[in-house]
Amino acid sequence: MLGSLGAIRREAGARAVGTADDFLRRAPLMLVATARPFEYLHPDWPDSVQLIGACDFDPGRDGVSGWLNEIERPIVMVSTSSEAQNDDALPIVAMQALADEPIHVVATFPGGVPDDITVPANATVADFVPHSLILERSVCAITHGGMGVTQKALARGVPVCVVPHGRDQFEVARRVEVARCGTRLPARRLTSTRLKHAVLQAMSMTAGARLVADGFRASGGVARGADLIERRLVPSPS
Repeated sequence: MLGSLGAIRREAGARAVGTADDFLRRAPLMLVATARPFEYLHPDWPDSVQLIGACDFDPGRDGVSGWLNEIERPIVMVSTSSEAQNDDALPIVAMQALADEPIHVVATFPGGVPDDITVPANATVADFVPHSLILERSVCAITHGGMGVTQKALARGVPVCVVPHGRDQFEVARRVEVARCGTRLPARRLTSTRLKHAVLQAMSMTAGARLVADGFRASGGVARGADLIERRLVPSPS
């Protein structure tokens, strides 16, 4: 990233930046979509950096409530990345691992449901479902470690089992461990037995997930973010 940015800045006659952090810190206001206790302490951050909590968004809910209302057991939601990263094995292994547990697995494949997969009696598979609908009834969420879906679960006090595959997902999984709101299982160690153990452990960590949810709410969310921007842009009445 720095190489491309540096070339553009040199061409524009702008000051060179040495790090990505240096580049981002130039802004007079930075809204960070997370909050304590899911974020580390940063005593070095200036007031220009503001934590506003999870930014929760879901599209419409049409066509879901019928089959969802027929599920009587507690739900474990499993999600994969909307960007290709070869993580289709995660929901497949999750369904295998939890096939004999008194729960119902709802697995989503945003990249498309793979052909010829075995779906146990206590599972439902879809390419897309608005996550908020499922999380409202979930006792755990198994995620690939995307910040969006992980924080969406935690914002509702639902503990998570994170199986990171790449990008920022390893750091998201580490935050889950530190905040004690769920468990971490690296993708390279993914097996049915290990995932089952990690999920059952995560299901016992509701207290930590609720603390994170409380922290997100206390941060003010998108409404506070909008207020902070307006204070920068709209002159105060004299």
